[in-house]
Amino acid sequence: MIDPFGRSITYLRVSVTDRCDFRCTYCMAEDMAFLPKKDLLSLEELDRLCTVFIDKGVKKLRLTGGEPLVRKNIMYLVRQLSRHLASGALEELTLTTNGSQLAKHAAELADCGVRRINVSVDTLDPAKFRAVTRWGNLDRVLEGIDAAQAAGIHVKLNAVALKDFNDRELPELMRWAHGRGMDLTVIETMPMGEIDADRTDQYLPLSLLRANLEREFTLTDIPFKTGGPARYVQVAETGGKLGFITPMTHNFCESCNRVRITCTGTLYMCLGQEDAADLRAPLRASEGNELLSDAIDEAIGRKPKGHDFVIDRTTRRPAVSRHMSVTGG
Repeated sequence: MIDPFGRSITYLRVSVTDRCDFRCTYCMAEDMAFLPKKDLLSLEELDRLCTVFIDKGVKKLRLTGGEPLVRKNIMYLVRQLSRHLASGALEELTLTTNGSQLAKHAAELADCGVRRINVSVDTLDPAKFRAVTRWGNLDRVLEGIDAAQAAGIHVKLNAVALKDFNDRELPELMRWAHGRGMDLTVIETMPMGEIDADRTDQYLPLSLLRANLEREFTLTDIPFKTGGPARYVQVAETGGKLGFITPMTHNFCESCNRVRITCTGTLYMCLGQEDAADLRAPLRASEGNELLSDAIDEAIGRKPKGHDFVIDRTTRRPAVSRHMSVTGG
């Protein structure tokens, strides 16, 4: 799959549910209206859809949400998809999780061939963790990280940088992560979906964060890549890697190799654009995959050059109306 700008699409992110057991203040409103379960693709349909993408050249597959591990019987889908690892058609099967359900699934994830996961942790202060997630329990997440590492899964932490909330804690979070053999990626808040908070108050440019970190740490740019949009530095004092995902201050569109599918079968060619393609209709229209494959090709042919993210200080409106949990993190 080659888009109009010559980029090869080899990375698929699949939201298996828009539901989550947290309500992070930068991601969701507290009183969310979720999709009716009847609108979701079945696990069998998700397997078939992913398999067509793998047949068309996808090498890396990430399951997201919402929180993917709250989807009923989600391990059935992981087990089914793992056959593509065994055949060599898929190079990596991974997921992004808040860690709340990780302790009970870590061993089976490892058995299915999952070697690396991302866990979202914005603060190590239990009270602040509860505040930013609204419903989250930090101890439960840390237990999940312990279980994943014990199962041999490499854990990378993701932290959204929030001005006047966790910006001063990020150096300590980085030391803690690196001390446990985990890399850390920090992410700028993205203007997606209406939330209760004002993102103009939350927004922290990572260029400013990096400048502050460089007063205390030696950061060296390195070409390390995991297939995603992060740009990495090596931290001399800790020996670990720190990634920066900067959709606002320095976008990563020129090398974009990924597309996203929602739990309803909608394909978004760009996280920061509204243009999408319905794959559920061709998926269900025939037992064969020709219609589905043609719909995917047509959509990839519309993949834009880049996104339109902007923090609008005039209207306070999000750049994209849908929440991140709909598209998938």
